[in-house]
Amino acid sequence: MKALIYHGPGKKTWSDAPRPQLIQPGDAIVQVDTTTICGTDLHILKGDVPAVQAGRILGHEGVGTVVETGSAVHGLAVGDRVLISCIKSCGHCANCRSGLYSHCLGEEGQSGIGWVFGHLIDGTQAEYVRVPYADNSLYKLPDGVSDAEAVMLSDILPTGFEIGVLAGGVSPGDVVAVIGTGPVGLAAIATAGLCGAGTIVAIDRDANRLEQARGFGATDTVDSSDPGWKDKVLALTDGAGVDVAIEAVGLPETFSMAVSLARPGGHIANVGVHGASVTLPLQELWIQNISITMGLVNTNTTPMLLKLVVGHKIPAAKFATHTFTFDQVMEAYDTFARAAETKALKVIITRNPAHS
Repeated sequence: MKALIYHGPGKKTWSDAPRPQLIQPGDAIVQVDTTTICGTDLHILKGDVPAVQAGRILGHEGVGTVVETGSAVHGLAVGDRVLISCIKSCGHCANCRSGLYSHCLGEEGQSGIGWVFGHLIDGTQAEYVRVPYADNSLYKLPDGVSDAEAVMLSDILPTGFEIGVLAGGVSPGDVVAVIGTGPVGLAAIATAGLCGAGTIVAIDRDANRLEQARGFGATDTVDSSDPGWKDKVLALTDGAGVDVAIEAVGLPETFSMAVSLARPGGHIANVGVHGASVTLPLQELWIQNISITMGLVNTNTTPMLLKLVVGHKIPAAKFATHTFTFDQVMEAYDTFARAAETKALKVIITRNPAHS
């Protein structure tokens, strides 16, 4: 089969790889019909995730067709069209039973981490992928959702909702600021209304993405390259600060922006993946009763979000801005990496463009 293989920092190829085989009775082999690229893949290619070894097939998002199942798989059959979750879940360890799939204690050698695809085992940017704990890590898809819509449920929609909106404690009427309007930030914007957010402020320096944010549900937009950006946000709160500041970039600068916006008793929900330490001014925050959360997505809201996507309550299709075939995957990476120029949100990489 063909796959996108990581060969160390800055090096990748679309080349031949062995087709995956069943290893455990709970495994399934899925033919990947549609996949996409995540900002985390770009971090890996920069060498920011040392756990990813040279020779690893990248990717943790996908939609496909079951072609083989292990003897312990009971809820799936060959031919089923499925969503591949970015987080695997054994379903029976202590963490999974409490909904903490992100820290599934399952397979040997992968103890304590649910994100394995394209990280600790071969991923989804390939023609086929092995999915451990298939009964709990795959979701059957109804006919009413396209591949391009469904693949947004692999990672970005549950991440924005769980780590941004839910962890941030968004409540009816809240003023929510989302710093960074990349795909995950836009996912937080698109789902903040599910919890009743009254005002949703999108903050970014990219004019195209700010324009896109309104289509995902932002009520207001603020250009963070404007020296008066903070005053403009605070003006929307009568100077009090926002109820929830969602950081969706992963830079010390943007984390500091979130800290500066939260009102007393407010919440900072860090969604961005940070590659460096940030300064935390506890001497100022403790007396303001500020809560700070962060985390890796669990994907335990995926079934609910799938129902909302099927019902067109979440504009999942809007994320897909560019479509490529598998043999164009290198072009897809180039387009995604130059998002500011290409105006890419999520690139769709598909076996059959007619199905996307």
